[in-house]
Amino acid sequence: MVARCAHADAGGFRLWPIFSAATLRRKVLEVLTCGGGGGDGGGSCRGRTAYRSPQRMPRPRPRSDRLAELLRAEEPSECGGGGDDDDEAADAAARKVEALEELKGVVAALQAGGGEPCMSRVEAAMAVRRKAKDEAAAREMLAMLGAIPPLVAMLDEGGDGGQEVTAPALYALLNLGIGNDTNKAAIVQAGAVHKMLRIAEGGASSALTEAVVANFLCLSALDANKLVIGASGAAPFLVSAFQGASSTEQARHDALRALLNLSIAPANAPYLLAAGLAPALVASVGDAPVTDRALAALCNLVAACPEGRRAVSRAPDAVPSLVDVLNWADEPGCQEKAAYVLMVLAHRSYGDRAAMAEAGATSALLELTLVGTALAQKRASRILEILRADKGKQVADDASGVVATVSAPQERGCRGGEEALDGEPADACMSAEKRAVRQLVQQSLQSNMRRIVRRARLPQDLAPASAESLKALTASSTSKSLPF
Repeated sequence: MVARCAHADAGGFRLWPIFSAATLRRKVLEVLTCGGGGGDGGGSCRGRTAYRSPQRMPRPRPRSDRLAELLRAEEPSECGGGGDDDDEAADAAARKVEALEELKGVVAALQAGGGEPCMSRVEAAMAVRRKAKDEAAAREMLAMLGAIPPLVAMLDEGGDGGQEVTAPALYALLNLGIGNDTNKAAIVQAGAVHKMLRIAEGGASSALTEAVVANFLCLSALDANKLVIGASGAAPFLVSAFQGASSTEQARHDALRALLNLSIAPANAPYLLAAGLAPALVASVGDAPVTDRALAALCNLVAACPEGRRAVSRAPDAVPSLVDVLNWADEPGCQEKAAYVLMVLAHRSYGDRAAMAEAGATSALLELTLVGTALAQKRASRILEILRADKGKQVADDASGVVATVSAPQERGCRGGEEALDGEPADACMSAEKRAVRQLVQQSLQSNMRRIVRRARLPQDLAPASAESLKALTASSTSKSLPF
């Protein structure tokens, strides 16, 4: 939009903005509002504020005393009773400081070396045991303050009051290591393993032996300590504690758990086998409270090295004991572990396969493939495959006492003019291998029938006593109807 100038020549126009007067008025108002042009040329407040130097920035006006009082009065209410919170925080801080000072005093008593420190150190060890029992923070703080080295040094105390000194130290170390891997490693690095072995070999009492076994259980839970404990010579002590008749029930269970921890490391297998662990574990199979862990340790031994497999195989009644576990339908975990041990034994040794056949493992394995867990079924099927693929089987003939050994597949027919082994003509003869397999199947079916009768609590005369009666019972069924 333009306005015509009155003084312009007749034929021309001058372009003026129509809002020039408004712009001028606005500038005047800005100057008046900002307190005059000053020395900056009367520029606008907005422009001066944008380019004002830091030295000329206006300082905030001080608040009135009344406003400050009101703000101070409102601060507690805005914090929701901050005074009480401050008091509680102060009390908590005071308690922490007091607890820290108390822990420092306990550690100082443990580290004292002059005068008569025996009782004070014993009391300090008992205090460490109490404070580290349930408080994870106390365990960490005591270790940081240096409580572990003097406690380990107390294990060397001898004389008349040796047990009164070593027992509190053992239990204090035990509580310090619970749930704290750093403390476990520090205890072993301080040399506690060899000192505890010297205590055990020195004819310690049952209570002291129980404390030593509990410490080995705690320390062996750390992977870095397994090799150190295994190489230290602790395996014979733990095996004797597991087998010893004088050991308490708690010590026996703790020793087995410690041995199980050590067996996880394959490098410890030679030490455990030299200590006689394999026969001890096999002998404990059948004892319900310890069977599961014993079988787990056996699994580790047979998987660690060939020597472990041979040691388990040579243990008295190893295969029959493991086969018996296959029938424990109420313990699926034990069934799985026993099947694993048998699977490893059957895979490597013909003698073990023959012992399994003699112990009646076939029927138990067949039943396990039907009613066992998925893992037990898989392992049982694998064992049956190994047994079926084995070309050397020993078949016992209960009627005549004749034992036929089949070492290789034989021809199906007899050569011309020769008679079969049973006196049958040559055209009707059957290979000895096929007769052996048929006899094994019949024996397995008879054994299964007897087991079913026993479980049903029926009279024994209902069970078939011969192949003829079994054939009569199964005349309407064939092996093709079986799911396996």
